[in-house]
Amino acid sequence: MYTQPFESYESQVRSYCRNFPAVFTTAKGPFLYDEDGKEYIDFFCGAGALNYGHNPDRIKKEIVQYLESDGVMHALDMYTAPKREFIEFYEEKVLKPRGLDYKLQFAGPTGTNAVEAALKLARKVKKRTNIFAMMGGFHGMTLGSVALTTDASSRAGAGVPLAHVTHIPAPYMFPGLDTIQYIETLLTDDHSGVDKPAAIILETVQADGGINPFEVEWLRRLRALCDQYDILMIVDDIQAGCARTGWFFSFERAGIVPDIVTQSKSIGGYGMPFALVLIKPELDVWEPGEHNGTFRGYQLSMVAAKAGLELMLDEHVEEKVRAGEKVVARYMEEIRRLCPEKIKVRGLGYIWGVDFWRFDHDGLMSKKVLDLCFQNGLIVERVGRGNTVIKVFPELLIDEATLCRGLEILKGAVGEAVR
Repeated sequence: MYTQPFESYESQVRSYCRNFPAVFTTAKGPFLYDEDGKEYIDFFCGAGALNYGHNPDRIKKEIVQYLESDGVMHALDMYTAPKREFIEFYEEKVLKPRGLDYKLQFAGPTGTNAVEAALKLARKVKKRTNIFAMMGGFHGMTLGSVALTTDASSRAGAGVPLAHVTHIPAPYMFPGLDTIQYIETLLTDDHSGVDKPAAIILETVQADGGINPFEVEWLRRLRALCDQYDILMIVDDIQAGCARTGWFFSFERAGIVPDIVTQSKSIGGYGMPFALVLIKPELDVWEPGEHNGTFRGYQLSMVAAKAGLELMLDEHVEEKVRAGEKVVARYMEEIRRLCPEKIKVRGLGYIWGVDFWRFDHDGLMSKKVLDLCFQNGLIVERVGRGNTVIKVFPELLIDEATLCRGLEILKGAVGEAVR
């Protein structure tokens, strides 16, 4: 394919295209098509921005109608009809049925901006500078967010010291270590050398960290610890949220309520840029304009987001994902059995990983699997330490036949790679 303009003129910072050397032209549902007409099943889903698939008709109709009506496209944070409709729908149909009470903050339209806002607010509320974050977490690439992120290459790009964060071992890292007790020791030991944080931020399922779901009991204990020591709990639900785990909010499975929640990616409904910060009302101590951005609350994204939420609820997506999880889990076990002494699998809902760390620590095996998948019409991403984990991330409305076809391609690629 003709890729010379990209290779000659686009910055070296480009990344995903290096794994998927095709020029894509159209997309629908769970499929992408390149300019030669080849079809690919998409188990990448825009890194989590396309939970409802490519170009879903119901959302597209709302977007097109709004464009044709000459509706307001840009309004900063002024009152608009799309914002009112989105807020009312979100509060009445998403939050209240779940017994949740949050104020909505419209941050800049990316996940990292939502995280930055959450950090600033937590520090303002608690008047402390330190934040606890989990090793293996990914929270964004702007300075505050990348200070939380532990991936070495992401941190190296900052170019300045990354401060005011204490990283805590994730609960899966050291099986004999009680990480909740470890955190409590940091807080109570007058020789820990660690400042009490304003907040603890975490993904309940680490995505780019290698697909690591945190246990329900561990999440509950962390919530109790935060309450005991007057620390805010921030859940970054940017990738694992919007029904990806089988619950709209990934923390629902643990029956906990965070103090602050960040959302982006699939909250945009159609791959539209959109981000939210959910704030317990008593924490909403912002001064007007204290955190802003030119494209906060982009109007067309609000239209798409509301339509996406309507689709999610009307199609009972949470229940469908919990049912589909059984299909994925069955295939994951079959893949593990191809080389049980070296392959690990883990996940829930429609977020799963196939871990090849025991083959090599530099991602050679996972890259071989990715390339074989791509050759055979399946797009998957690599994540985790050394990029050794294949991330299985199908759209949430995928039909079972296509889901199984994609998983068969993955199983075949793994079988060929480890042979």
